[in-house]
Amino acid sequence: MVSKNQIKFISSLHLKKNRITNQLFIAEGVKVIQELLKSNFILEHLYCTEPIFDEVNPILKSIVSESDLKKISALSTPNNCLAVFKIPVTTPIIEKGIILALDDIRDPGNLGTILRLCDWFGISQVICSEQTVDLYNPKVVQATMGSISRVNVSYLNLESFLQKTTLPIFGTFMDGSNVYKENLPKEAIVIMGNEANGISPEIENTIKNRLTIPRFGDLQLTESLNVASATAIILSEFRR
Repeated sequence: MVSKNQIKFISSLHLKKNRITNQLFIAEGVKVIQELLKSNFILEHLYCTEPIFDEVNPILKSIVSESDLKKISALSTPNNCLAVFKIPVTTPIIEKGIILALDDIRDPGNLGTILRLCDWFGISQVICSEQTVDLYNPKVVQATMGSISRVNVSYLNLESFLQKTTLPIFGTFMDGSNVYKENLPKEAIVIMGNEANGISPEIENTIKNRLTIPRFGDLQLTESLNVASATAIILSEFRR
């Protein structure tokens, strides 16, 4: 059973301002919740339509009806479980290895997929511009499929950070050098830009190494790649 006040409170966490105020976020689905329970994330409460997650303290778990779960879910078709977790303290950035920088990524699905890619390629640090979609947006959390627990994500003034770093900075552009022919370093900051506009002029001014993913089609009419797809290719080349 979920009270009206609980429903109202959990639903409020769909909005960024309320997540920030309460330092809480929601996660949905068995896979995502399992991954978060195995991590350092702290569970606030778990709501399920059936008795699952035996490892969770009964005090932190409630069995609810499907209709009540739908009221608190951020999904159009809810799963059978939803959990509320505490937002952890951000870990300081360590300037070593490959760091992925995101300049104004707006689509939650793209950010979630990019974090899964970072998890896959062993990129443990991601820095985001302050305009990038919130990491704890329910759609982002869902799209990460648990990778959110294994990648350190920081939000900051990206331009200021890039002006101070000692690492080489790489950016992706339509007119850059062919990524397949470049000798890429083991330590660098790699910047991916906004879905519609690419890397902003302010950030572009900090970049000395311009990369591109060449088109191979005969007609070459495709304007651009989806940012998550482009990230997969770029990270793969840095790891090759």
